[in-house]
Amino acid sequence: MRQSVRAKRSKGKNGFSPAVLPLILWTAVFVAIPLIYILGLSFLKRASTWGVELSFTLESYQQILDPQYLKVYGESLKMAFLTTLGTLALGYPFAYFTAKLKPKNRSVVLLMVMVPFWTNSLVRIYGWMILLRTQGVVNGLLIALGIIDTPLKLLYNFGAVLVGMIYALLPFMILAVYNSVEKLDWSLVEASRDLGASRWKAFWTVTVPMTLPGIMAGCVLVFVPSIGLFFISDLLGGGKTILLGNLIRNELLTARNWPMGAALSMVMMVMSLLILWLYRRVTGAKDMEGLV
Repeated sequence: MRQSVRAKRSKGKNGFSPAVLPLILWTAVFVAIPLIYILGLSFLKRASTWGVELSFTLESYQQILDPQYLKVYGESLKMAFLTTLGTLALGYPFAYFTAKLKPKNRSVVLLMVMVPFWTNSLVRIYGWMILLRTQGVVNGLLIALGIIDTPLKLLYNFGAVLVGMIYALLPFMILAVYNSVEKLDWSLVEASRDLGASRWKAFWTVTVPMTLPGIMAGCVLVFVPSIGLFFISDLLGGGKTILLGNLIRNELLTARNWPMGAALSMVMMVMSLLILWLYRRVTGAKDMEGLV
């Protein structure tokens, strides 16, 4: 009773709590204002020498429909889709069997999943470069086993970028799916088995639908970042695989075309919002709690 009275006193006449004010200020300064700045910048004209001209134009958005840019969009979506598919194929079984371990062993496995986050992503990607290069560990092992005679070109191609993407984003899929599998009501699975369902049928008709929110959350957490992780494409792709994140970086830092870079950033943001909207439609979630 006292707690409810204190809660009512802490709120204003309109139900506003002063404790929310820091969060509102933080969101406004670090989220809303930068987004408004990028949106406004995308409608300006590129200056002939440096910066922009304060002249409203739709030139940047018209250039977005250029076939070269459309090709980059297609490559980015292809990479994001394959990365999501790969992390799901590896992450779901891992999370499923981890959730069935004893609590002590489960904690150890989850700790091992979290350990890569303690190391800088660039350092880990450089490790993959050492493994995949011509004189690297993988080629050396294959030659030593007599499987190949000459080193394979494993680096600086689409496949190398895909491997790096899956490696970097796999923990997000594992943790999201694990959160759903851990909360699974196993009595329903046992009931389906008692009613004559095989293990596979029980898995597809009971387990998968009940863990669908975790699957969708993991797909969102993997798909959205994979569109903009330009450093993996730069290091493992050698600049040959251009994704949307690479294109934005090049427009802003190399070409100095700030309006075009801002317009491409807005396109990537719209793509991310569409994925979040699809997540809400499929799972029926009213908020983003499933993504945490």
